[in-house]
Amino acid sequence: MASSPQTSQRVKVGAIGLAVVVLLIALASAVLGSASRERPVSAPGGAKADMVANMALGNDAASSEPLADMGVSPGGQNESAADH
Repeated sequence: MASSPQTSQRVKVGAIGLAVVVLLIALASAVLGSASRERPVSAPGGAKADMVANMALGNDAASSEPLADMGVSPGGQNESAADH
């Protein structure tokens, strides 16, 4: 198989295409890497991560039936009516 100008052109185009793909991947990696190293932006008056985490921990320790704590559990009145 002889090396024709068309084959040479195809090899060049393929090599350039491969180089472009590698450069795009490197650029995307650099952009995403720098974005993950930045500090998170906090809005004034917004939720604070440590406060939200403490609130979530407090919810686990609370009663597992919040509706019953408020006195509005479903079926509560039917049970008392059945007793009478």
